[in-house]
Amino acid sequence: MDWNNLRYFLELSRAGRLTTAARRLGVDHTTVSRRIQTLEKNLGVQLFLRETSGYILTEAGRNLLPRVELMESASVEIEQELPQILDRLSGHVRIGVTEGYGTSLLAPQLTDFCQRYPHLHIDLLAMPRALRLSRHEADIAITLERPERGPYIITKLTDYVLQLYASRNYLQQHEKISRRGDLKNHRFVSYVDDLVFSRELLFLDEVGGSDDVGLRSTSILAQQEAVAAGAGLAILPAFAADPDSRLEVVLPGQIRFSRTFWMMMPEELKDIARVRVTWDYLREMAEHSQSRLLATSRD
Repeated sequence: MDWNNLRYFLELSRAGRLTTAARRLGVDHTTVSRRIQTLEKNLGVQLFLRETSGYILTEAGRNLLPRVELMESASVEIEQELPQILDRLSGHVRIGVTEGYGTSLLAPQLTDFCQRYPHLHIDLLAMPRALRLSRHEADIAITLERPERGPYIITKLTDYVLQLYASRNYLQQHEKISRRGDLKNHRFVSYVDDLVFSRELLFLDEVGGSDDVGLRSTSILAQQEAVAAGAGLAILPAFAADPDSRLEVVLPGQIRFSRTFWMMMPEELKDIARVRVTWDYLREMAEHSQSRLLATSRD
């Protein structure tokens, strides 16, 4: 039974009028009427008599009223005790996430989360591959590709930007790059094509550079370290590369890609407090990190 329908029943029983109940609930009077009709249909009984003076409880309504009032009291107690309940959250939550996002952003952010909930333990699986919820590899997964089907709760977590980077030393020691055509004279660092976990990460054909890829790696962080050491140019996520003082953006504004992180969890976990609190925190941190994710400023 939908508790929201019972809330409408409770308010109408107290107000006696649709318009008054609607005003208290912050909805239109037709919404109150529809909710009451749904509740009566589900219960198979009439709860109110509609008279010119207003809405009057039937015998079935009077019998239901004290039970709903008990539910209301229990709900208020839960809301009052919720901070204490959250303080006592315990158990494990396993988060599967792409390597770059998990290492560069989530690891430091989750340190604060663990201090906030000292009895809750987080497994952060920051890996250069997609984790499968269907195999119970994680409770929450952050991935580049939205699943087309499955028993999951899915939300768009955030967009993020990728740009072309090189080390200062590399740029000083090699031919100047003023336009896209100059990229044909430079070496690149990229993914191992047949081992990349998402085709969303293959950019070189779109960049229009040379086919000279001197170093390939399944790890985006390994690529970033190689670029910083002077191995060549690479498309890197701005949230990881912009804070790195060794790197500079190449052709800023001309080469810029946008991708999306999706967050999901199995439907069966949506009402488990420790998972829900972790889910909400991840969304909060993604919102907090928008300038870094979208490369609107360099930290």
